[in-house]
Amino acid sequence: MHELSVCLSILQQVDAIARERGASRASRIELRIGPLSGVEPDLLRNAWPLAAAGSLAEHAELAISESGIVVHCDSCGAESEATPNRLACPACKDFRTRVVSGDEMILQRVELLTP
Repeated sequence: MHELSVCLSILQQVDAIARERGASRASRIELRIGPLSGVEPDLLRNAWPLAAAGSLAEHAELAISESGIVVHCDSCGAESEATPNRLACPACKDFRTRVVSGDEMILQRVELLTP
């Protein structure tokens, strides 16, 4: 389950942000995860309590929003929504597309409590 190591990486980032701002703990952590990121949101939610135990984010709410897939077509220039198993351009049906979003995992926001 690589989601546990993903949680630990997120906690390292949150810890660094909290130290930089003199915070004593985190109360909310917001992530945006795309379906092509290789991270399963449900597995991440399940791994979170184990990873966060004893950390400054132990009682933090983990909020995950899932982003859609958007591709840019190199042939016709259209930017369109796509599905994970169909990344071809919906406008011209060409397969030469580039993923614009949907493959990311972004730490969007951290709410901190300061002493």
